[in-house]
Amino acid sequence: MTFTVSSNSFKDGDYLAKDFILSADFGFGCAGGNRSPHLAWSGAPAGTKSFAVIFFDPDAPTGSGFWHWLVVNIPSNVSELAAGAGSAGGKLPAGSLQTRTDFGAPGYGGPCPPEGDHPHHYLFTVFAVGADKLDVKADTSAAVVGFNLHFATLAKAEIVGLFKR
Repeated sequence: MTFTVSSNSFKDGDYLAKDFILSADFGFGCAGGNRSPHLAWSGAPAGTKSFAVIFFDPDAPTGSGFWHWLVVNIPSNVSELAAGAGSAGGKLPAGSLQTRTDFGAPGYGGPCPPEGDHPHHYLFTVFAVGADKLDVKADTSAAVVGFNLHFATLAKAEIVGLFKR
């Protein structure tokens, strides 16, 4: 069985709805709902002890992309995150940990590319992890989370959303 990820919120390659776009509260010029989308996965390999979800924009004009959301230590018996789970007031599975994004704090931060820029590709990647927990904290940078995932990943699956303004 192949490890896959899907969403009830959008189809792979589709544009993301306004509900999932960054809210005006962040000051980047967008006025979305800043709600994390639904994600579901299946076919994790044997030995999976936890999952991680990363939401990344490789098209951001930063030279290094932009990290929008990181969740680690999702228990192995979990196979989906409800829409809004990573947003303020959302409910993540017990034991899960959100870590610092490029917005400077843990939690979901929706897309908001520069006005007039080309459509950005927003990568939602689910990692099947061979460890119960990654040794990271809420203020750990995305690069360090990625470093830890590099050595603990058994498989990964990805779905891509687009957005342009």
